Amino acid sequence: MSGRRAVRAAPKARARATVKSPPMPEIAAGAAPARNFGFDPCAVLDALPDAILVVDGAGVLGHVNAAAEQFFTAGAGHLVGRSLVDLVPSDHPIHAVVAQARARGGSLTEYDVAVETPRSGLRRVTLQASAVPETRGAVVVALHEQTIARRIDQQLTHRGAARSVTALAAMLGHEVKNPLSGIRGAAQLLEQRASDKDKVLTRLICEETDRIRAIVDRMEAFTDERPLARQAVNIHEVLDHVRRVAEAGFARDRRIVEAYDPSLPLVSGHRDLLIQSFLNLVKNAAEAAPEEGGEITLATAYRHGVRLAVPGRGSRVHLPIVVEVTDNGLGISEDVRGHLFEAFVTTKAKGSGLGLALVAKLVADHGGLVEFETQSRRTTFRVMLPSASQP
Repeated sequence: MSGRRAVRAAPKARARATVKSPPMPEIAAGAAPARNFGFDPCAVLDALPDAILVVDGAGVLGHVNAAAEQFFTAGAGHLVGRSLVDLVPSDHPIHAVVAQARARGGSLTEYDVAVETPRSGLRRVTLQASAVPETRGAVVVALHEQTIARRIDQQLTHRGAARSVTALAAMLGHEVKNPLSGIRGAAQLLEQRASDKDKVLTRLICEETDRIRAIVDRMEAFTDERPLARQAVNIHEVLDHVRRVAEAGFARDRRIVEAYDPSLPLVSGHRDLLIQSFLNLVKNAAEAAPEEGGEITLATAYRHGVRLAVPGRGSRVHLPIVVEVTDNGLGISEDVRGHLFEAFVTTKAKGSGLGLALVAKLVADHGGLVEFETQSRRTTFRVMLPSASQP
C-alpha cells in the first residue's frame, strides 16, 4: 500500500448541498469560446485523493468531496452547511490558515499539522488553503494526509536520521582515536627495523589508520549540540563562495547556472555552516552530473506560507527563503530514496555516506527544512530557511 487511503465510491443518492456556481459570463467578441467537455466539477473533486473543503466567508462548509467524507467519517449531507468550528476546535491552526489565505487573497501551506476528531481520530496532514478570487471570502482547503511512506518529506525524520549517529560518533571519538594513535606509532617503530617487503605492510597500517581517523573526525561534527551563533547572512554571498570553491575544484568540468531572486531578505544563520551544507549538496550534484554536458543549477526564491513546527517552541517558524541545487544526472535509485539522509547510506563507490546526514543536521540546527525531488536528468535538493527579520 502506498499509504494513501482509497476513495470510496459515493452512494448514488448522496446528499449534495453545495454552493451554486455563478452564471457563466458572456464571451467577449473575438474571444475563443470555452470548450465544454461535459465534466461535472463535483465528480472531478470526488476523484481527488486529498480531502477538499470549500469554506465561505462565514466559515461555513459549502462543499466537500468524497475524500473529505471519508477523512471525517461523515457524509456530505451532514458536513455541508455546518461551521468549520464544528469539525475542529476554534484554536486549531486550520482556522488561522484559512483566515490568512482569505485576508491575503493567496495560498498558504503548513506542514505536519495534527487533525483530530472523535470520529476520525488523529491524523497528520499537510494543510493548504487557497482563496477563491471569484467568490468573496471563499477559501478552498486541501488536507494531504502524511504517511510513513513519505518520511523523506518530513523534517523530523531528517533530524532523527542525523542525530542517530551522535552517540556513535562520541563513542568512536573516545574509544577509537586513542588506540589508532598507538597502532600508528607502533607501525612506525616497526618500519624502522623492517625489511623492504615488510615496510609495505607497515605503510598499509599507517594509511588505514589515517583513513579511519579521518572518518571519525567527520563524524565528530554530529556531536556538536551547541546553539548556533546566528547572524544576518546574505545567502547569495554564501552561494557565490560555494560556486567559486566548486569551480576551482570538484566541479571544474561542470557548468554552474545561477537563477537567483535578487530581492531576497537576509537569512538567519551561521555563515560557515551554511557554506559547509551547500558545499556538500553541490559536491553531490557535481558527482551525479554527467562528465559531458554536466550542469548544476543554483536557484533561490521567496515563498510565502511555508511554516514548520519546531520542537521546544510553541509557535511555528516561517521558512520563506528557498535554495535549490539541481543536477542533470541519472537521478537517485528507488531503493535508497527513503534512507538518503541517514548516515552511511551512499550510492558512491568510495563514499562514506555522511555528507547528506550532516546536511540534514545543519539545516535542522538552523530550524530549516531539506527535501528532494528526483527523476531522470533532474534531481533537486531544496533547502528552506528562516529570514533574519523573523523574531
